[in-house]
Amino acid sequence: MTGNYALLNSLYRENWVVQNVVGLMVDDMLREWYELKDAAPDQLKALHRAEQRAGLRRCISTGLKWGRLYGGAAGLILIAGQTDLSQPLDPDSIQPGSFRGLYILDRWQGISPEPGLTFEGGEVVPAFYSINDAAGHIVTRVHHSRVVRFIGRELPELERQAELYWGESEVEALYKDVVDHDNVSANMAALTFQANINTMEVKGLEQLLSLSSPDVQRRFWNTMQAQSVLRSNFGVQLVEQGNKINNTQYTFTGLKEVYESMCLNLCGASHYPMTKLFGRSPAGMNATGESDLKNYYDYVDTLRESRLRPVLEKLLPVLARSAGIQLEDADLSFPPLWTPTAKETADIAKIKADSIVSAFQSGLLDVPAAQQELRRLSDETGMFGSITDEPLPLMRARLIRT
Repeated sequence: MTGNYALLNSLYRENWVVQNVVGLMVDDMLREWYELKDAAPDQLKALHRAEQRAGLRRCISTGLKWGRLYGGAAGLILIAGQTDLSQPLDPDSIQPGSFRGLYILDRWQGISPEPGLTFEGGEVVPAFYSINDAAGHIVTRVHHSRVVRFIGRELPELERQAELYWGESEVEALYKDVVDHDNVSANMAALTFQANINTMEVKGLEQLLSLSSPDVQRRFWNTMQAQSVLRSNFGVQLVEQGNKINNTQYTFTGLKEVYESMCLNLCGASHYPMTKLFGRSPAGMNATGESDLKNYYDYVDTLRESRLRPVLEKLLPVLARSAGIQLEDADLSFPPLWTPTAKETADIAKIKADSIVSAFQSGLLDVPAAQQELRRLSDETGMFGSITDEPLPLMRARLIRT
């Protein structure tokens, strides 16, 4: 199915489940963006301005979504003044303000890998790509250092080679479950039209329909049509004396369980919890859905490390040179997606601080070591960040003098 471009487009445009599967994961991957711990505040501000001018966050979001939908997409790094894209990208040649962003192309939109492989980022990738126009003519040849790759699900090596070193569409693995979910929903909607059926007993109906003349049958159909017109909104219907009308009502027991099982199958195939994919509150007493969301955020963290980190590590040097700053060995990290409440943070700080104080009182830690352990809690709890490396007696003397 990954190669069926028309079907993937149709599913994405018409099916809200497919849209959620493709897009929600990407939105959560980029929700907290990234952090550079070793960068100065003025450098971070310059990077932020360069990102906004180039629309980098939106471009990466588009590339990740099309990579998940089609199994592969590419972002062409646009540098003003550099026209020969077949040459490797040299960061030293990037002038301030020359980064124009990413030009996103999905794998069916005119970019195709050429024969010849190279090693980049711990994997084998095509060394060059061809960008073609609508008629199939090659417009330009692009070196792999100027391309950011976005792929879907990982494939075994032979399948990866068959897909020209792209991945698999996220929709392919769960297409059958999407069909089952839509069929169950459609059948449940159709059953509601049969929940209340009126039946009328007519004497000699089989002979009337099989042996009578066309005129007699026409008069019978005219009679039935007149009865349907005469039936009022209050359910009153006129019939001939002797005829009987029976009302049959259906009860749909078990449909909720069947539908929820289809939803759970989709959640398992797409790595989403029920609360995220379908927007439904958790069922059951004392159910909050926090454990499901924590497991989901753990999976998103793995995607940020495996899919988003290579993209940012390739783009940040380009972005920094365009912003006119130098970033050498910046510590790139991702903020946590799950944010504890104020009470949970206070409890964590109290428990860990008590453990450090207990170790200090037992003689296992000296004052500088205990200070360092407390200061390490600042990233997690927001507390003890003001502790410095200054020894405690000097701190007391300085405070007394002040």
